Amino acid sequence: MAFTYPWFLLGLLGVAIPVLIHLFELRKPQRILFSNVEFIQQVKLITARQRKLKHLLVLACRIGVVSCLVLVFAQPFIPAPETRANQAAAVRVILDNSPSMQQLALNDQALLEHGGEQAAELSLVFPQATRFVLWPGKEEPLSAAAYKTAVEQVQVSGQAESVGRMIEQRKGRSAVQSGVTFVFSDFQKNSFSAKSFDGIKPSEDVLLVPLDGKKQANVFVDSVWLDDAFVRTGMDLQLHIRLRNGGQETAENRQVKLFLGAQQAATFQATVPAGKAVTTQVRARLQNTDVQLARVEVEDFPVEFDNVYYFTLQAANRIQVLEISNEAELGRLYGNEPLFSYQHVGIGSADYRLIEAANLLIVREASVVSAGLRETIRRAVQQGATLVVVPTAAPGSRESYNQLFRELGVGPIQWQPVSPRGPVLQELALPSTQNPFFRDVFSGANVRSGMPKAAPLLRWARSGADVLQLRDGEDYLSGFTSGAGMVYVFAAPLSASYSDFAQHPLFVPVFYRLAMMSYQQEQQPAYRLTAAAIRLRLPKEGRTAEAAYQLVQDSLRFIPGQQVQGSILRLDIPPTLRKAGFYALQRSGKTVTTLAFNIDKRESDLRSYTATELRQLIGPNRPNVQVYETGQGQTVAARYKATRVGTPLWRYFIWGALGCLLLEALLLRWYRRTEPAPLATAA
Repeated sequence: MAFTYPWFLLGLLGVAIPVLIHLFELRKPQRILFSNVEFIQQVKLITARQRKLKHLLVLACRIGVVSCLVLVFAQPFIPAPETRANQAAAVRVILDNSPSMQQLALNDQALLEHGGEQAAELSLVFPQATRFVLWPGKEEPLSAAAYKTAVEQVQVSGQAESVGRMIEQRKGRSAVQSGVTFVFSDFQKNSFSAKSFDGIKPSEDVLLVPLDGKKQANVFVDSVWLDDAFVRTGMDLQLHIRLRNGGQETAENRQVKLFLGAQQAATFQATVPAGKAVTTQVRARLQNTDVQLARVEVEDFPVEFDNVYYFTLQAANRIQVLEISNEAELGRLYGNEPLFSYQHVGIGSADYRLIEAANLLIVREASVVSAGLRETIRRAVQQGATLVVVPTAAPGSRESYNQLFRELGVGPIQWQPVSPRGPVLQELALPSTQNPFFRDVFSGANVRSGMPKAAPLLRWARSGADVLQLRDGEDYLSGFTSGAGMVYVFAAPLSASYSDFAQHPLFVPVFYRLAMMSYQQEQQPAYRLTAAAIRLRLPKEGRTAEAAYQLVQDSLRFIPGQQVQGSILRLDIPPTLRKAGFYALQRSGKTVTTLAFNIDKRESDLRSYTATELRQLIGPNRPNVQVYETGQGQTVAARYKATRVGTPLWRYFIWGALGCLLLEALLLRWYRRTEPAPLATAA
């Protein structure tokens, strides 16, 4: 047995007080005789031996009271078998507050509530001088009382970091550099690994406390997508809804509802096996061009934190196509399709505002590309526009084209000499059906009837994406990344002497495909709360660096970090934005658009490590990392006391002091009683 405060043992000198009292009370009784007491009840006198025993027992009780009280203040304990030198230097607590902690534990509590109770009890284990550091929190040392209050205030957050990442990022960052770390979590398998412990010092103890949830089903919306990237009003949309079961049991006949605004658009039932996904198609229709707030609701109990998936639908804007050439040759191509908005500008009279607003820029056989035009095109491509370059056969224009390629970071590109006998046409190779560029293209063109021919003027060694090639393996149409945009280069002009591609059935679907790939949505249908930042394309009237944007939901207002670069708005997700739902993006009190945020779908996968699996994951080479189990009739704090701090005994000495007081009272009361003697009979 050891003592936390051994100096209190000097209080045992107080045992002398009841001894002195005992000595002063030793007085002999005097016997007084009365006459005519024959008929008075006889009193049995206490003998000297009985009186001596009484005083000794009372004295022992009083000595016991004083001794027990002294030992209570000295804090005796049985030393722990695993005592570490730094066990009370610092206590760090990581309490997982991710959405998955809302599932029910075996005692029908939410895991976060159950883990919080276990974590709060740690304040009673360590000496009062110990400081606690809590995550999530301000990463500052707290007193025991402040720590307990902070634990009670921890709430679920959709932006909570995974436990593994939390451990990795906080290695050595705490203001307290030694001690023990408690980790309370469900330890999901998709976000936790043993790699999180790499770099932990041997002097740092890490105690993992797995919180087990009930085995149950959990159906959630994995993703939602459309067959057609271009959403149009008044037309049926084929909406795909993928449901996934992140639980351990099969979900039978779960009711699923699709809402467009306040109106229910579809409903169906789905059975999803454990760990599997099921995809269902439903039809929906947009009635106007406004942003439509949509959601999918799943009736799934008792895990309800991921029952609603929020997303937005909006009719696609027309794709702005701008042809920069001497003559408007592509007007009939794009003018027949209402999806495109076609405009043409001449080489010498290009409107730079039209260039900045265009999605697809086509520089077709321009005689010369001026410095101002090159700079405007470069800015547009850097901000996400797509540029298609069709070279000209005029030798005097090559230098301006070379300068354009260099400014866009395309190349190196070489010009090929033209034979004195004229251009030599070569047949193009059959396009690959595996090329993403030609997805759904071959259905509109019979390429097997014969491929077009071309006489290449340009040659390049490598590109970002090869679209069409000649039969000798040289590239005819290739794509190059440049900033946020793409640059597609044809190896030959479209004029009849250099190519018959413009008369081939493949011409229309290829140029349509170039235009459709240039389209960039202003916003995604949905975002994750765990994303660090999001990027939005601003409308023309919103492209100003002085704009101040806010995210608004009911009475809540968030001012995110923001940066405007041309037509792109970058928003940092505020750390206080924790709940899934719709948030209006406002500027100067006017709603620009509405954004949908959802919980990271990895949180819905409830597969977690058990205590046994955690021990196997840790392995034998990390003796400072241990696993504590809960639910065995002993709390984490009690187990830590027994194994690391020791077994405290002061409670037993309090009961001992109370027992001595009770025994003393009984002794004094019992010895005051008299025994009646039988009455004397008359002679």
